[in-house]
Amino acid sequence: MQASLILVLLASVGRISAQDVPQSVEQTWAHFDPRSEPLETEVIRESIADGIVLRHIRYVVGTFGGKKTRVAAFYAFPEDGRRLPGIVQLHGGGQRALPETARFWVSHGYAAVAVNWGEHVIGEQDDPNTDWAGIPAGFLDPKHHNDVTPDEATIHNIPHPWNSSWLLYSAAARRAITFLEEQPEADGSNVGLTGHSMGGRLTVLTAIDPRVKAASPSVGGSGYLYSDIIGVPGSARHMRADQELYHATLDCKNYWPLIQCPVMFLGATNDFNSPMEKVLRGFRSLPQKNGAMSFTPHMNHRFTADNYAARVRWFETHLMGTFEFPKTATVRLDLESVDGIPGFTVWPDLSGPHELKSVAVFYGCDRDPRARFWRSAEVVRDGDSFTAACPVMDLGEPLFVFANVTYDTGSPLKMPRGYADTSLLTVTSQCRQAFPRQLVEAGVKPFGERQRLIEDFSHGWRDWSLVGVGHTAHWNYETHKVNDPAYVGPHGASLAFEIETTAPKNTLAVIMDVDRWRGYTGRKPRRFTALVELPDAGQHSVKISVDKFVTPEGELLENYDFVTSLILTPGQKERPDKVTEVWQGKVPTFKNIRWEDGDFAPRPRPYLKQGVFEIDADAAFRKQFENAVDESVRREEEDR
Repeated sequence: MQASLILVLLASVGRISAQDVPQSVEQTWAHFDPRSEPLETEVIRESIADGIVLRHIRYVVGTFGGKKTRVAAFYAFPEDGRRLPGIVQLHGGGQRALPETARFWVSHGYAAVAVNWGEHVIGEQDDPNTDWAGIPAGFLDPKHHNDVTPDEATIHNIPHPWNSSWLLYSAAARRAITFLEEQPEADGSNVGLTGHSMGGRLTVLTAIDPRVKAASPSVGGSGYLYSDIIGVPGSARHMRADQELYHATLDCKNYWPLIQCPVMFLGATNDFNSPMEKVLRGFRSLPQKNGAMSFTPHMNHRFTADNYAARVRWFETHLMGTFEFPKTATVRLDLESVDGIPGFTVWPDLSGPHELKSVAVFYGCDRDPRARFWRSAEVVRDGDSFTAACPVMDLGEPLFVFANVTYDTGSPLKMPRGYADTSLLTVTSQCRQAFPRQLVEAGVKPFGERQRLIEDFSHGWRDWSLVGVGHTAHWNYETHKVNDPAYVGPHGASLAFEIETTAPKNTLAVIMDVDRWRGYTGRKPRRFTALVELPDAGQHSVKISVDKFVTPEGELLENYDFVTSLILTPGQKERPDKVTEVWQGKVPTFKNIRWEDGDFAPRPRPYLKQGVFEIDADAAFRKQFENAVDESVRREEEDR
């Protein structure tokens, strides 16, 4: 195809009729040839350090609506590199391409391109940068166009998939693969693709390119975001008109079935951008079933080193052939038992060369994975299998269970900035869930009582998400435990704990995050903060009554019914308007976080609007149960 003919459907605004508008993913990309138009690569700057060549480049993405677009990037490779596997890296929303990202992959033996699709300045202020030629795209102003409807300067003046800037970004990634195909340092036939958050979604949108040999999206790209979380009415994301066309051509749920390369999804169990169950739905539709997942428990949009290592090892396996990636552990959820407590059995892969370090089982019941607390089960080993009891408190709620299998690879892995080097590797097992009707019909018995002791630290910070560990000004420790039915605060209770500080004149912020991500209830998400002055160094006993938790607007917390998480952090980090001094001394230690006083009371269902009774929140569960039964019958017939 000649350069002048590239993207025939996109060549000019207004010349396309409604019957020519693509209606599927395949039709959407049918007229995009990532090799046809010259790249016109510009080398803006080049440097060499520690044996790594770094080039700040810019190349042509394509001509859209008669406008030539360009994207900036960092390209890096070893000085003596030739025909190395390639990596294309896609940054997240609001971010930019970073030279250290490209260098990181080079340090592991790749030729790497970090694509600056978001348009923020990289390099010097006046350097040639990403230029979307006036088409709504990028983040300056901002211009990101998450829609197919026409707008000022969109490519088409009627609803069309290529009006969405998502496709322009994916086109930039595909052109980065073309760039690697033309470089003597890279093996363009052996390219991996990775991206975080919005870059994760772009990874899924781009991984259908047959030139991608392995992919690793993280916390983005799940698909199904515009569908309700099962059992949570009104929880779907909303958008403007033309949803049908958008979903058919841009929803990642329609891309997963077209991906042929091996996929490693790097996730966080409480992620807002790729809720866990939605990731599982997308993953189940992979046609080759050659994927793996690694989820960090309790976290939102970030990971621990052992989980991030799964991404690095995935590419070593599928692009280099130098690592043997463990198989995903198989599992079984047994609902029928003598004591009425569900059991979860895990069979990890023990056939490889890596030492099994641990098998951890997590289970929870909150319908919304973003707010779910994952209990850690006690695991018992019997030969090659590992079993854990998963007691259920409320038979009206579902049960979700998975395991994380951690191996010691025997060799420390160099990690990117922000992670300690590690020899550990964590792979998430198959996941299982049971609906309320299944629990009842299997004879599961409600088990457990409300608890006043929230955390005694007998297992350290196991149930918490830790950010900024050791950073005295920015440590942030959070748990969803107070959203678990067993640990919801009594009405009228105070939060109490002991804390030890190593320096005087400190202020602690204790935060009750309420209804985060629950906008579908009609209640407003709010943060209630209590500031605790700690004038002296040493031991302190703290007791905070419910009315001491206040929003910045002065609203007082009435009860703990809809609290989604408890957060501990320095006062100046949360309320710099009230606390000016940064935290002094070491990060404090805590003991026996608990509820004191007050009375336990029935908790309203947190995912429903208060006072609304006509909504049948369990209808989706019943439908899913019926579908599961029908599927089981169909499979039995096929087996016969």
